[in-house]
Amino acid sequence: MTVETTDSSETMRHAMVASQLRTNAVSDPRLVAVMARVPREKYLPVEAQAMAYRDTALPLGRGRFQNVPIATGRLLTEAVLQATDRVLLIGAAGGYTAAVLAEIVASVTAVESDAALAALARTALADHANVTVVEGPLEAGAADAGPYDLLVIDGATEHLPEALLAQVKPGGRVVGGIADRGVSRLAAGRRSAGGFALLPFADIDCVPLPGFARTKSFTF
Repeated sequence: MTVETTDSSETMRHAMVASQLRTNAVSDPRLVAVMARVPREKYLPVEAQAMAYRDTALPLGRGRFQNVPIATGRLLTEAVLQATDRVLLIGAAGGYTAAVLAEIVASVTAVESDAALAALARTALADHANVTVVEGPLEAGAADAGPYDLLVIDGATEHLPEALLAQVKPGGRVVGGIADRGVSRLAAGRRSAGGFALLPFADIDCVPLPGFARTKSFTF
């Protein structure tokens, strides 16, 4: 990047924090400080970098999108991040959310199913020793590194498989988007011995993630 481009990106990043995050209940001061510092464009394909700070989902290719800053910010605020957290991130994309998390929590296992995005994430996150990028089906998670204190799903899903939820410790937290008949909402919950449910907390658009479509029932 040229000096001018760097300066411009920093200006746009602070504008994002002021106009998109602070005005939409992204209230964790640690999170706000990190999102004001992490260069979002570093974790995007070249063709999307100029749009890094727009308040829209950004196309990443092959049907994937980068979640809007408000959605990611609200999810991580609701997660009540702890310095000791071991986090499973589903939908790593190019690594932006993993980079934000890595500044606050103990470790991040970031799962990405798209080979090109996983490669981008590995390169962009090379300086983050507490982040591991796992390439594989999003719905499978990364059980070998579990159990986790927190599951972050940076996108919308129609349902969460029990095999993925089982990777969260009893009492562990889960945040993510839920999709229902074309409408997405942000939701949060805890895993307990008695069951699990995600409860919506904000009507904010969230990008869809592959691998989580609900099985369609057969009708005549």
